[in-house]
Amino acid sequence: MTMADSKEKMLRIALLQLLPEGDTARNLAKGIAACHTAKQQGADIALFPEMWSSGYRIPEDIGELKDLAVDGNGAFVQAFAELARELDMAIGITLLERFEPLPRNTIVLFDRHGNEVLRYSKVHTCDFSDEIRLTPGDVFHTADLDTHVGPVRVGSMICFDREFPESARLLMLQGAEVVLAPNACPMDINRLSCLRTRAYENMMAIATCNYPASHPDCNGHSTVFDGVPWVEGEPGSRDMCVLEAAAEEGIYMGVVDLGMLRSHRSRDVMGDSYRHPRLYAALVDGHTREPFVRGDARR
Repeated sequence: MTMADSKEKMLRIALLQLLPEGDTARNLAKGIAACHTAKQQGADIALFPEMWSSGYRIPEDIGELKDLAVDGNGAFVQAFAELARELDMAIGITLLERFEPLPRNTIVLFDRHGNEVLRYSKVHTCDFSDEIRLTPGDVFHTADLDTHVGPVRVGSMICFDREFPESARLLMLQGAEVVLAPNACPMDINRLSCLRTRAYENMMAIATCNYPASHPDCNGHSTVFDGVPWVEGEPGSRDMCVLEAAAEEGIYMGVVDLGMLRSHRSRDVMGDSYRHPRLYAALVDGHTREPFVRGDARR
């Protein structure tokens, strides 16, 4: 691969580590402005933190919660479809999505032509906390995203999803090269290590966008792990973390070398090559074993 070829495969992901403005209309306006800035900085994809439409607010009152939710195909979401087309840039917009019996925690990914290519609702809702008042998603899936550096197979996990190796593994089995991961929690050493592990064991890049430290129970530190722990012909291991943002609000750009990632995926030992799925029946038998039984857990 020539240096020119390598540059052509550089995927630029803007992590919009923003502080919400207190209501959906102002979040919409701030989000649109941030996407314009991301495009000016050369982004191929702009990604929002978890549930941007509400600023990750989940009221206790169910009526208030439902009022706060937005139509998954309504004006808030369609504004970003139009913006993606205008800017010629993919946008992963996140929302508290109106749904019955309770709203969902959702990301909608529009390609640079304004076409919806992926819609994913958080499967592993935090049932031990406020997300018990949300409807969990029911599928992990991937899609081909048209970008200026060619098609890229993408999927999504949202926050707590990353704590379950099955989430990333299912995306890997569907060919995911890049996983977009909206987030709303403190990114400490253990959660960052979890993301590093998901990227390593599945040979995929993972881009995580968090809220800044000025948002309750968040601390910034949005990251991009590019999924390549070593490069053929180079000694030792390399750091897969190509971006770790500061705590402060800002737009942070991570770059994934798709050529290097694809070369690694084509020859290394992780991923799907040496698994033994015939031995994994216990992973899907549906039983919860002690000491892990929790009364508020939903299956």
